[in-house]
Amino acid sequence: MDPSKAPDFRPPSAHAETTVPPLASSKLIPKSTPIQPPVLADYPNLLDAPIKPRHHRHKSSKNVTAEKSGHPDVQLDGGKGNLQPLSSNENSESEDEEEELRFAQGEDLEDELDDDMTATVPKIQSYQTADLEEVPHGILRQAKELSSYQFPTHRLSPKLKNPNKHPLVIVACGSFSPITYLHLRMFEMAVDAIREQTRFEVIGGYYSPVSDHYSKRGLAPSKHRVRMCELACERTSSWLMVDAWESLQPTYTRTAKVLDHFNEELNVKRGGILTEDGTKRGVKIMLLAGGDLIESMGEPNVWADDDLHHILGYYGCLIVERTGSDVRSFLLSHDIMYEHRRNVLVIKQLIYNDISSTKVRLFLRRGMSVQYLLPNSVIRYIQEHGLYVNEPEPVKQVLDSKD
Repeated sequence: MDPSKAPDFRPPSAHAETTVPPLASSKLIPKSTPIQPPVLADYPNLLDAPIKPRHHRHKSSKNVTAEKSGHPDVQLDGGKGNLQPLSSNENSESEDEEEELRFAQGEDLEDELDDDMTATVPKIQSYQTADLEEVPHGILRQAKELSSYQFPTHRLSPKLKNPNKHPLVIVACGSFSPITYLHLRMFEMAVDAIREQTRFEVIGGYYSPVSDHYSKRGLAPSKHRVRMCELACERTSSWLMVDAWESLQPTYTRTAKVLDHFNEELNVKRGGILTEDGTKRGVKIMLLAGGDLIESMGEPNVWADDDLHHILGYYGCLIVERTGSDVRSFLLSHDIMYEHRRNVLVIKQLIYNDISSTKVRLFLRRGMSVQYLLPNSVIRYIQEHGLYVNEPEPVKQVLDSKD
């Protein structure tokens, strides 16, 4: 999250006069290999020794397909349709004649037209989604108060499947107001890149919504944002979870401290993850972010250098490129990011997705459809709680934002 949005934000240059809460000691963070695989130029000796073949038991093609996909079979309901006609051609000629007659008589049709436009916006009906308050089996809903908070592990892999790989947990920090399909796709793109390009095994993924103390227009109360993230994960994913710790904090929490929280829960309290030989191995934690957030790290007096070294050096960053952002050039020009470039993995979108929470909120204010931009359960939640309808935002924020 952009630190400059914090209500108590002070430029890093002014920190000398104030006491900044310390970050976690490097001794508490497991040492792991960089996310980027080493190249020959990084070593004084050659690394071209033959690779020992690994033996794996053969599985049926059906099981292999299911394991690779990581998603259970989904059956589509063939019952009630979810598409409603926006208009009808019946009696169109008589309606046109009546409208012309009323227009000739000077009647104002503006109010009726507004009503008609509102009526044509598709609504998510109850039969299109499960009960929003029904908790799926094995799901842990997040607490609404810090005193009853529990760290979610219901979808965290209990054991490392491949002993030749290193365990990795992905964390996405953001406002998620509301969560969109792009926020969900970012995790899937990250998993694909990690599987193809690294020696890490993803054992879990987390959304960490920011607290209400983050100063940004269009930010719904944290209880709603956490709930929408939960609905999106419960209904669409088999491995993503939502952690409400950051959203329950009494003040804005720096991103570096949020990653320290995950390290505390996963490595300090739980000792890492089990391996095949019964020992535990430290979990690497990485921040998942869009290219626009990374570019904010180059703005002067926004991110403290110590925080950047802490995030990029001890944890690492997965950067999803977005339209109009040149992340690789930015990495080359930013001294701190270039120093830790081996711990940064740039993920290119093969199919560009520019869904923006800001644009979704704009559509909702204008009474436009947001179906297929968000999960149906999230749309229904927004409708039931009347979110984003009467909350204007500055024009510049709407035009410039990519969140």
